[in-house]
Amino acid sequence: MINKKSIEAYVRKLFEGEVIDVNISKLGEGVQGAGFLIEVKSKTEARTFVVKGLYPEGLEHDYPADRAGVFLLDLDTFKKLPDHVKALDVLSEMEDGSIKSIGGGREYYLLMEQAEGKHYFNDLAAMAGKDALESYDINRIKSMTSYLAKIHAVKRESRQLYLRKVRDTIGHGECLMGVFDTYPDGAVSYEEMADIEKKCVDWRARLRPMTGRLCQVHGDFHPGNIWFQDDEKFILLDRSRGPWGDAVDDITALTINYIFFSINEYGIVKGAYLEALNMFYEEYIRATGDHDLFKVAAPFYAFRGAVVANPVFYPEVTNESRRKIISFIHGVLDDESFKLEKVNEYVKKGSQGPRIRGFKGKDYF
Repeated sequence: MINKKSIEAYVRKLFEGEVIDVNISKLGEGVQGAGFLIEVKSKTEARTFVVKGLYPEGLEHDYPADRAGVFLLDLDTFKKLPDHVKALDVLSEMEDGSIKSIGGGREYYLLMEQAEGKHYFNDLAAMAGKDALESYDINRIKSMTSYLAKIHAVKRESRQLYLRKVRDTIGHGECLMGVFDTYPDGAVSYEEMADIEKKCVDWRARLRPMTGRLCQVHGDFHPGNIWFQDDEKFILLDRSRGPWGDAVDDITALTINYIFFSINEYGIVKGAYLEALNMFYEEYIRATGDHDLFKVAAPFYAFRGAVVANPVFYPEVTNESRRKIISFIHGVLDDESFKLEKVNEYVKKGSQGPRIRGFKGKDYF
């Protein structure tokens, strides 16, 4: 679990010139991980420390970032509780096996390359009023579905990672329940939020046997993260919430926007938006043969629907449009599987009302 050689090198460097001997032995292990005793002898004294590691799968410890987050929180909180053992540092094992400290930071930042291009929200806004897609719309849909088919072809066997993706989609702070927690009071009743959440929990039970669907995903394949550089070429931003999941997560992240933008424009799904929705699924299934994605789409659409209906993220959206999106969520969750031909049936409970013209959309993070 730990690299004893690297830990010893770290300790010797920490007490540079003073260490005579370092001995590392296993103290014990539990459900989450194992602890190791470090005995350090110097010219003047003997000291003991404990280093802890976490097992790399299950209990939301699946990715290195998960485990780092646990230990960074430990470092911050152990010292704040009376009569609690103190945490001294958080250690990171690098690619070359060396150990370095990452503890003690007040905040953390991500440095990235700059992306160039125009995000896909521009295309969605331009579809308003079109009866049919233009050639560049078609080319871009084919480009996106071809890309997703390629990355989703990378499979992995892991029951825990699939169950985590479903669990995260419902209960993660950035997903359904967390998004609902950002809603202002009165936008959607607490009872209706709870009803949607409970339906998603029921869907979680239905998806448990589907662990063979685990594949490589982007994790937040929505229009603000897709920047086109020409009619077909694009670059992606902000891959989120782990590299493994269900392909339908990426599909619903994008296609909810055809539904959402059309509701804002027309009150139903029609015109170029309906054509785009159907074409996206047709092209993706043609490339992958994945007809089962309709059987697992419901909780993922519930999450993405909660995002676009959120007045904090999209304050321009009217209450009438919001009600239609919420109706769509209920309709999909209540059906045995998602059916493209019923998309307007899912939203029909929403009443007609004023809609947004020239809506452009935005990245909700």
